[in-house]
Formats: sequence, C-alpha cells, structure tokens
Amino acid sequence: MTRLELDFAITRGDFELSVAAAIELAGTTAVFGPSGSGKTTLLRVVAGLDRPKRGRIVCGDVVWHDTPAHVPAYERRVGYVFQDGRLFAHMTVEGNLRFALRHARASGPITMRDAVAALDLDRLLERRPASLSGGEEQRVAIARALLTNPRLLVMDEPLSSLDTPRRREIAAYIERVPETFGVPILYVTHDIDEVIRLADRILLLSRGTVAAFGGVKEILERSDLWPLTGRLEAGSILEAVVVAHASGMTELSLDGQKLRMPQTTARAGEAVRLRVHARDVAIATQRPVRLSIRNAITARVDRIEVDETVYVELVLGIGTQSLRSRITREALEELELVRGQTVYALIKSVVLDEPLA
Repeated sequence: MTRLELDFAITRGDFELSVAAAIELAGTTAVFGPSGSGKTTLLRVVAGLDRPKRGRIVCGDVVWHDTPAHVPAYERRVGYVFQDGRLFAHMTVEGNLRFALRHARASGPITMRDAVAALDLDRLLERRPASLSGGEEQRVAIARALLTNPRLLVMDEPLSSLDTPRRREIAAYIERVPETFGVPILYVTHDIDEVIRLADRILLLSRGTVAAFGGVKEILERSDLWPLTGRLEAGSILEAVVVAHASGMTELSLDGQKLRMPQTTARAGEAVRLRVHARDVAIATQRPVRLSIRNAITARVDRIEVDETVYVELVLGIGTQSLRSRITREALEELELVRGQTVYALIKSVVLDEPLA
C-alpha cells in the first residue's frame, strides 16, 4: 500500500501551516477542521501547486519535495477536483474528457468508457458546460480528473456549492471511486456528514497544525476533540451488517444483536455505517416489554461523563463498539447506574449511511 509522508511548513502572509503525518493511500482520507485551519493549503502543497519553505513530501518511493528539490505539479499525477468544475467552456463534455486523456502524464487502466459509465455521462457528452447543472458539472470534473490516470485524487469541498439532493447524488459517485478505479482520495470538507459518509480516516487540522489523525470512529468519538469536530451531533457511529428485509423493515446484526429500522436499499450481507444521536438512546435496567421502541440492545456501562449541565453522557459498550446515551442526572441517580453494570439501550431512531464496501 502506498504511503504519503508529509513533513513540511509553508507560510501565507501571517498564517503558517505545519504538517507532519503519514497517510496510507487507500480509500478516502478526509481533511477536516475549522475555516482557516489550512485544509486547502495542504491540498495545494500535496498537488505541487504551492511550494513549502521547508520540508519533505514523499509519495510511495517518489520524493515530491525535499527542500530545495521540488517536483512540479504536472509530474506528480495528482488529479484535482475543485469546488467548481473549472471545465473548458468552449469544449463539449466529451472534449473536456478527451483533453484530459491527451494530456495525461502516464498511461493507465482508466479508459474513457470506464469514466463515462461510472459517472453516468453518456447523455451529456455533446453538451457544453454552460448547459450543465452543478451536479452534472462536478460529475464531469471528477471523470476528467480520473482520466489523467492519477495515483491520487484530491478534492477541495466538491459538494459545497450544491443543494442537499445534489450533494447526496454526487456523494454516491465519489464513495465508489476508490474501489472502482483503485485511486485513493484526499478529501477536504467542512461538513461532518460528508466525513461520516465518505471517509475511512480523518486528518484534523487546527490553527495550522495537525490536531489528530486516525479512523473516523476514533476521532469523532473523542470528547477532547469536540471543540473542533462539533461534538458529533450524531452521538455515535456504529457498524452493522444487513441481515434481511421484511414487512417494510430492515434487520441488521450489531455485534451479534438484532437491530431493526425502516427498510433501506442496502443489500443483505452488506456492511453499513449507522449514526445514533445520544439523545435518542434511553436506558432501562430491566428488559422492557410491550414497548413501541423496536430496539432494546444489551449493553454495558463503560463510562459516565458528567458536565456542568443537568445532563450526563453514558458510554455504553456493545460488543467491541461504543454507544452514547444522554440522560439527566436525576435519571442517573434514580436508576443507580454504575460502571460495569449491564443495562438495556433503547434506541429510538437510527440514521443509515450508505454501504461501507
């Protein structure tokens, strides 16, 4: 597996970005953080568009930068997708795609037919960019970047200018890119929902430095990082497997326990990512009967986090995974909850993201 090794510093006016990280180039790595933390600058440095004042950047066995040596952008084979499509207005969609093929720095397995089919562009080939919707333009931009046969695709908030339905539509195409084409993605976003849906890992930036780097679940569930990640309104991220669909419901296996939710399009056997708000998890000390809530999961109280409000958060263990529940201090005292105790987590609502695989 190729690794991108970053150890550099770059100054822009009064701002300095200093990054030291080693990123396994597989799937999608989200670059996330507050505005002004250096996300776009990091992409531009990786792509070779900006040159660090000092440092070293290595992709696999190729040194891209080692002050003062510097490999220019056109030799790095990095495909760049911007917030806007930046298509050539005087060319048709097909012309834009063929331009990318003609100017690719290396031959590769990605063909015109592959890109057109994967991004559903067949009906758009004769049209010009001015006639495309925002979502269509971004699909073309992604295909054009892929046709350069890149070793890495970098995306700078490609969904930020789209409305919610179009965001969901284009996200579905983006999440298939690494598996379909074998091209990893470095993905800048300020939207935590995009991180949860698309990313395998997160590089978290703050004030020009790396605040944390790791898997999505690991980073977003760390309470010490909530000032940067926004406390993860989703509460918890869980991974489950679809078992079956029946009577308008989908049954999932969550570490061996049954979980039910309104029917989804995910196929039986697929791994899916679930989001559960902490406020949507109630607690019972005895298994409830004749209850409208469909999901009562056996859990273990691993941690009790008390803040300055009337609420507390329980971190519950479900097999190898963790689930958060937000209850009042009064409820905590009345139920006499303690660490290590077995309880029943009553999950009122579950949000399903797309299949993981």
